[in-house]
Amino acid sequence: MTGRRLLLAASTAIGVIAAFLVAVATLAPEGSSAAPSVPAEDSADVGFARDMAVHHQQAVEMSFLVRDRTQDEDVRLLAFDIINTQANQRGMMLGWLDLWDMPKSTSTPMTWMPGHAGMTGGAGEGGLAAMPGMATDEQLDELRAAEGRESEVLFLQLMIEHHRGGVEMAQAAAAEAGTEEVDRLATGIVEAQEAEIGLMRDMLAERGA
Repeated sequence: MTGRRLLLAASTAIGVIAAFLVAVATLAPEGSSAAPSVPAEDSADVGFARDMAVHHQQAVEMSFLVRDRTQDEDVRLLAFDIINTQANQRGMMLGWLDLWDMPKSTSTPMTWMPGHAGMTGGAGEGGLAAMPGMATDEQLDELRAAEGRESEVLFLQLMIEHHRGGVEMAQAAAAEAGTEEVDRLATGIVEAQEAEIGLMRDMLAERGA
């Protein structure tokens, strides 16, 4: 139990520190006339910031859902960690889009990521199924209807897939990024979410799932 809590606390701390470092990296030194680099609209930097903000929003939504449907301390702590870390990162990415004077939404998500250009989502999902790991509307409805252990298992299963998709997107962004802030955040997401995937697998095994 103690080790799990330490891992989750460390994950939250890493997210906060990464947010601070990335925010600092976007600013020009005091007294400098140099402007921050502004990536092109079709760049991996802009595409990743825009699409990962959407991806993170769903993770936050699922975490709020399970938090209200179980009294299990470990699951609630994990949900709390995801809510805080990913909401902070999402706000940071939307802030970058503001600084870059770029739209926060697009009708063609994932065109920046090799292998996903041109993919579209199912009906009613606005093309979002092109994003790896995204839960469907039906799966979210199942989570809303679940309670107790059933909600814990479903949440962990959905979030493992969600994190796998997030890792895939972040790895592609780190490889293609033209800005230091996107490279740094994407690398941090890979490390943190791979660690949480291992934790969630253990939690599923404890529940016989």
